[in-house]
Amino acid sequence: MSAAKQNTDMSVPRLQLTGITKRYPAVVANNGVSLAVLPGESHAVLGENGAGKSTLMKIIYGSVKPDEGTILWNGKPVAVRNPQEARALGISMVFQHFSLFETLTVAQNVWLGLDKSLSLADVTARVTAKAAEYGLDIDPARPVHTLSVGEMQRVEIIRALLTDPQLLILDEPTSVLTPQAVEKLFVVLKTLAAQGCSILYISHKLHEIRELCNACTVLRGGVVTGVCNPQRETNASLSRMMIGAEPPALEHHNVAAGDTVLRVNHLQLRKEDPFGVDLDEVSLQVRAGEVVGIAGVSGNGQKELLHALSGEDTRAQASMVQVFGKDVGRLGPAPRRRLGVHFVPEERLGRGAVPTLGLAHNLMLTRTDAIGRSGWIDVKALQAQARSVISRFNVKAGGPNAAAKSLSGGNLQKFIVGREIDARPKLLIVSQPTWGVDVGAAAQIRGEILALRDAGCAVLVVSEELDELFEVCDRLHVIAKGRLSPSVRRREATVAQIGEWMSGLWDKEPVGEFGSSGHA
Repeated sequence: MSAAKQNTDMSVPRLQLTGITKRYPAVVANNGVSLAVLPGESHAVLGENGAGKSTLMKIIYGSVKPDEGTILWNGKPVAVRNPQEARALGISMVFQHFSLFETLTVAQNVWLGLDKSLSLADVTARVTAKAAEYGLDIDPARPVHTLSVGEMQRVEIIRALLTDPQLLILDEPTSVLTPQAVEKLFVVLKTLAAQGCSILYISHKLHEIRELCNACTVLRGGVVTGVCNPQRETNASLSRMMIGAEPPALEHHNVAAGDTVLRVNHLQLRKEDPFGVDLDEVSLQVRAGEVVGIAGVSGNGQKELLHALSGEDTRAQASMVQVFGKDVGRLGPAPRRRLGVHFVPEERLGRGAVPTLGLAHNLMLTRTDAIGRSGWIDVKALQAQARSVISRFNVKAGGPNAAAKSLSGGNLQKFIVGREIDARPKLLIVSQPTWGVDVGAAAQIRGEILALRDAGCAVLVVSEELDELFEVCDRLHVIAKGRLSPSVRRREATVAQIGEWMSGLWDKEPVGEFGSSGHA
């Protein structure tokens, strides 16, 4: 019998927290937090970035020890000292920052958290079956380092579901999933809840919370500020509870697009690893004063295209990637940056920021303003730059020297996006710009992207959130199996059409303002 189906008194909370407090040197992450989750209840924990949500979930899962407070599990006091003890109780968690070993395969990673009486072959079969059942397709033999962020998210979800949990904690589980995958996941979660499994759900997507959850605890600054049934609330009322206000509406101004800044000409690239995707005749252009979006299911060539555009992959013919008419296909990131190209990768830690370095020194990954002619670093200037980004983008951090890994996922995302926007790029290429950030911060980042566009910057946005692309883009493409669709004007596109194109179904004829050749 699965843990979720074990006989329990439905009136006794599955989980009850009382007075949970966790202090760090620079911040009190949780301050006297209390909440109760009933069997079969889908309970949202809502709050802006840095409100203490992830810390609270890690306390429940045993990966962080509280300074004060008590935990009751099915009415009995427990001390969850580590994740192994949490899993033994029936608690599983999907982390916002993935806890996967990159050198191991998908099946090996899943095996680590399961009963060791199972063989690797058994686990491989179970992963395949669960992936098919939940519509979260993944190859169990693939090494994790070959997966996109969206595919890693699928692995985390499948690994948690395979434990048959009594309580399933999900921290931003849909941040890099497509709408179709989210729909399938919600069917699974509603079924689990109907079977008695309790769900603790963290998301900044308010419509998801209202659809899935029947209880909600709101945190602000580590303190519980409200409890409600989100199904009786609106997005606006939930926003007010979470951030004290409704996010500002995006302002769209009519701006005449200028000269072509980025042109990709019939880009052909063979995959670098056995599990990658070949890029097949990819052509597009981005002009000054416009935002072009690329939609698609994770793992369809986004990573390979972004590496070719950023200079991380220099195998393309020089003329296949042009910036301001200059052939850059064989140039690395630094010379492209000197042309005004800035880049926000989808991976925050490890690619977008060095985890152990402070925020100020992380600026130097893409900024050289504070390095003098002699090669010495002007530390004061560097810290001033970091403070400016922290202030402008409302990043909650312990100052310019705070290590990148000490920030919440959303706050680190705000800093990385802010670092690149603050550099005043001529071409900004950004992947998953609002992954894991709260509604207020997402509105700010999208507003900054539109402000860049209005100032004449060319912007290319790769995102798996269709709502985001429809909000900020002037034109849209879809990438599927390494091929790029024709572009279509945002005002002429529909969600149904873009969803169809995600399966590779598009006409051969040009659509909208530019065709598949990328020429006017």
